[in-house]
Amino acid sequence: MTCGCRTPPLELGEKNVTREEYGAAYQRSYKLTVRFLVSKGLPYDDARETAQAAWVKGWERLAQLRNPGMLLTWLNSIALNIHRSWMRREPVLQTLPELAAHPGVNLAGIDARRILANCRRNDRKVLEWHYLQGYKVREIASSQGWSETAVRIRLLRARRTAGRGLSAKLGIRAALSRERASVQPVARVA
Repeated sequence: MTCGCRTPPLELGEKNVTREEYGAAYQRSYKLTVRFLVSKGLPYDDARETAQAAWVKGWERLAQLRNPGMLLTWLNSIALNIHRSWMRREPVLQTLPELAAHPGVNLAGIDARRILANCRRNDRKVLEWHYLQGYKVREIASSQGWSETAVRIRLLRARRTAGRGLSAKLGIRAALSRERASVQPVARVA
């Protein structure tokens, strides 16, 4: 029986695996377990650590091995399960950029309030319901007794008002008008 790998299958005793047989299997197959984990996307150092933990756990639970000829497959599944359990327990760490403001300050909330302050009362309500609370146009229309077209028009008007207010505060409009004024029209040559 072949296992489909380059190394010969493990020749282990039928009933119980002895300490010497397990040690010999470790010498022959540890690198294969590491290679298996690297193929699953683990960095090499993490794969070595996980493979070592899997072989230790395999030794501790050797009595659970049903078929000694499947030792490598059994250990690879232990290694993969160890990796998965570490992934579930370990939080994914990301490097955060330096924050200019205190973390308790919600800058997006402040910006949203400033944008909404530029809108009319009904337009502000529609924006809040649609974008902040997640209601659909149909739901807003039925709850307010308006047509869906009226809600869409209010949303359009509110977005335009908010955009104009935001661009005016950021100075975009002034910069664009200065840029347009500095561009000279090109005379056509006939």
